Amino acid sequence: MTEEKLKLVTRNTEEIVSLGELRKLLKKPMVRAYAGYATTGQMHIGHLLPIIKVIDFLDAGLQFTFLIADLHSFLDDKKTPWKLLDARSHYYETAIKAMLQSAGADTSRVSFVRGMEFQFDKDYVMDILHMAGEITMKRAKRAASEVVRFSETPKLGGFIYPLMQSRDVVALKADIAFGGIDQRGIYMLAREMLPVIGYSKPVCIFTPLLPSLSGGKMGGKMSASEEKSKISITAPEKEVEKRIVNSYCPAKQVKGNWVLMFFKHVVFPVMERKKQELVIERPEKYGGKLVYDSYMGLEKDFASGALHPLDAKKALAKEVNELLGPVREKVTREMIKKAYP
Repeated sequence: MTEEKLKLVTRNTEEIVSLGELRKLLKKPMVRAYAGYATTGQMHIGHLLPIIKVIDFLDAGLQFTFLIADLHSFLDDKKTPWKLLDARSHYYETAIKAMLQSAGADTSRVSFVRGMEFQFDKDYVMDILHMAGEITMKRAKRAASEVVRFSETPKLGGFIYPLMQSRDVVALKADIAFGGIDQRGIYMLAREMLPVIGYSKPVCIFTPLLPSLSGGKMGGKMSASEEKSKISITAPEKEVEKRIVNSYCPAKQVKGNWVLMFFKHVVFPVMERKKQELVIERPEKYGGKLVYDSYMGLEKDFASGALHPLDAKKALAKEVNELLGPVREKVTREMIKKAYP
């Protein structure tokens, strides 16, 4: 049973710190994992990658908590103005729930907590101050540099941010800290510092980051702050199709290809749960219909040239729109307007 859980929890991950600790942890009758989301920019389809991965945690029997990190989003160079914290927290919680439900997740073991619900507690604040006395500003900045925006004259909040994220693990009673690989620096700080102030270090599980739509042309990850790099989770169907069809997807190139990565980490895990196959419609003169029951078959055909990039992108646009349909219904224009006026 432990090995079955381990296979579910570890698949489609970038790094686990550490595998031995995770195997031992999964023998416990109750295991808790969490992911934190700072309520900054509007959510995009890159967020589907870690959110779909959460379903593996649930299928393995784990309890899962989403931290809606409202205070963090203000401390990160005021990416969220103080007066918008509540509206954006509501938006994020609604959007995450909608994405999980669209993918067929059982959300009975999923909970949502806002940072303000516990981050003013006396013990929490005392531990932040304790860590502040142990860590240099250089170390805190290095830990948070992939997440926090540090200007030439950085605000103090950016240095407090990684200390709070480390202490959040304890407050949420999490055995596992989960996030994109850009969170690695902060969680390595947590593993270093939590034992210093009297707590256990968490197991850390990281997913890869979905590359930009511009791929090799511009590089980088899909980002809320770069309009051309992303597709909003509430984008209209025609816009989704247009952006995907026009995205960077070089023939036969597997590495760094965002289209293939999305198929692997999002589309096929969802189809597997729903016991569906991926059907790619093509005219007979181009080889006719293709049917895939696993990602590896699609990757093999793409790498050999049997699957053309345009056919892959059109099929992906169809699947993305199907996933986003229920999300568009629940994340309303009014909600977005309040959160991002």
